[in-house]
Amino acid sequence: MLKIQDNKKLQQAANEARGLAIDAIEKCASGHLGLPLGCAEIGAVLFSEILNIDPSQPKWLNRDRFILSAGHGSMFIYSWLHLSGFNLSIDDLKNFRIKGSKTPGHPEFEETEGVEATSGPLGQGIGNAVGMAISEKMAEARFNTADNKIFDHKVWCLAGDGCMQEGVSAEAAALAGTLKLGNLVVVYDSNDVTLDAMADKTMAEDTAMRFTSYGWEVSQCNGHDIDAVRKTFNDVKNSTSDKPKLVICKTIIAKGIEEVQNCAKGHGEGGAKFAEKARKSIGLPDEKFYVSQETYALFNEIAQTRKEISAQWQAKFDAWKSANPEKAKELDVCLNRKNSVSAEELLKLIPTFPADDKSATRASSGVVMNALAKNLPYMITGSADLFGSTKNYLKDMGDFSADNNAGRNLWFGIREHAMGAIVNGIAYYGLFEASCATFLTFAGYMMGSIRVSALSRLPVQYVFTHDSVGVGMDGPTHQPVEMASILRCIPRLNVIRPADSEECAAAWACAVARKDGPTALILSRQNLPLVAEVDAQTKRMGTLKGAYVAKKETEELKKIVIATGSELSLALKVAKDIPSMRVVSMPSMEIFDAQPQQYKDEILSKCEEVVAVEAGVSALWYKYANRVVATDDFGFSADAPFLFDAFGFTEEKLKQTLA
Repeated sequence: MLKIQDNKKLQQAANEARGLAIDAIEKCASGHLGLPLGCAEIGAVLFSEILNIDPSQPKWLNRDRFILSAGHGSMFIYSWLHLSGFNLSIDDLKNFRIKGSKTPGHPEFEETEGVEATSGPLGQGIGNAVGMAISEKMAEARFNTADNKIFDHKVWCLAGDGCMQEGVSAEAAALAGTLKLGNLVVVYDSNDVTLDAMADKTMAEDTAMRFTSYGWEVSQCNGHDIDAVRKTFNDVKNSTSDKPKLVICKTIIAKGIEEVQNCAKGHGEGGAKFAEKARKSIGLPDEKFYVSQETYALFNEIAQTRKEISAQWQAKFDAWKSANPEKAKELDVCLNRKNSVSAEELLKLIPTFPADDKSATRASSGVVMNALAKNLPYMITGSADLFGSTKNYLKDMGDFSADNNAGRNLWFGIREHAMGAIVNGIAYYGLFEASCATFLTFAGYMMGSIRVSALSRLPVQYVFTHDSVGVGMDGPTHQPVEMASILRCIPRLNVIRPADSEECAAAWACAVARKDGPTALILSRQNLPLVAEVDAQTKRMGTLKGAYVAKKETEELKKIVIATGSELSLALKVAKDIPSMRVVSMPSMEIFDAQPQQYKDEILSKCEEVVAVEAGVSALWYKYANRVVATDDFGFSADAPFLFDAFGFTEEKLKQTLA
């Protein structure tokens, strides 16, 4: 156990952390001083006495996770990681916000030791923390035994007024209370200031009452009183309550810079011009980036204790491993997903579909998921109150709840944005791999989370169903004509829109095999016939490459038709009796674009006329085609066949268009 430290030494460390933030932000004339200065005492207590971490093993399995949701205050975490002994030197702090440094403007996953999540958009970190807390609870349920509890850590998150105002945090907090995530602690840096003004201009709520109503345990302390912070943090750390904890720390923004503290000007770098005076006022010497030998010695001693604690855990883990070989094998599979099976091998786990299959791809997706999940213990999934429609429920694998932490199905409620942030948190945690589902039209509600997922290269799968005007009578609000193209514009996100059940099988194999980024699967509500013109193996292998020739010309090539999703079978019908026409199925632009040039040239041979066909907006298809048959307007309420006819997606009308 980490011992209580001398308050005078901790206050000195807090002031030196303030100095590091002032100097780094002054040096580059950019950054946010408010939080690093306002939370210095919070950092001193957290990183010296509370967090169960080991800087010599930054990926230690049972470490406490710490997430800075208010990522603009990045110099807070960089200063404390440096002082704690992580691989972050004083030179790295001097290179704050410089290209290629370990100290980017906002903390970024896999860029800096000790940074557990990419935090930029406010409130995302709270959702990430909920995902990590869910992961820890799942790990407890799956792997702990009566003799050895190898998972028993906490998830800590530092958030500010901006995080509390963002809706994603409210969604995530409400779910956390329902799930009784007693291993989650959110520390609220409550300084009553936002970027533009004092918080009371836009915030009149009683946050403590709000979180109490969510089912959280709420406490409050003076964030600058080390004894008060210590007592409060220890109380929540040692609490046996199954409620998540909110600690409201009342602080002064930019504390230590008299000219800007306790006002909106203290949020950003405005106080940096008073750096020299501020250093003197908090008792620092003229030397910039100053850390005393006493502070380094203090944290070196703490680091040694942390090594001993993690070594004791390792002995417990080794005993658990020997006593529980089957559990140990499953844990190893979950931990080493980056070395897992290829897409081709995953396809062997998915039986081929019968020739008369006419499933909607949302339905075949559910079949494929269940086949994979039986063999891949790390696969979990969730839906935003739409399991019955999105068909991604894992049968006989239980529901995760306050009473069953072993369940593999997550019920998010009608909370798309939090769902995205939470599955990102599960991916950051690194033990399980989560997919989540909603209608494609609602992807816009979670776009912030999807973007961060792609930015962080997280292996998340998004299941988006009801993919076109084929939704029918629900009308234009539910007909996502633009959403697939919007998603295709996000770098590092693979978007796959399969044409039938076999392409759907390959789409899932691609998504699960991928470990360097997320995948969005765009699936139909309406039934789609199995594309009989192409054998299952060709469709599966072709989908793994993003595109393939579904119908080859038998005369001199005069026209290529590129189709995707539900429009492939239509294009094949039209081309059936046209020997000079080639039909290319392109379920994924991104995967196809990543193929060798030779393959791309084989699929899209030089041809004067290339026509793309998709029931969505046209713009992106012009990088392959000189004509596009598309739906460049919102739909209307009517039967799906009527809508397809109105937009020209019938065999007769497409023949006329392609003539």
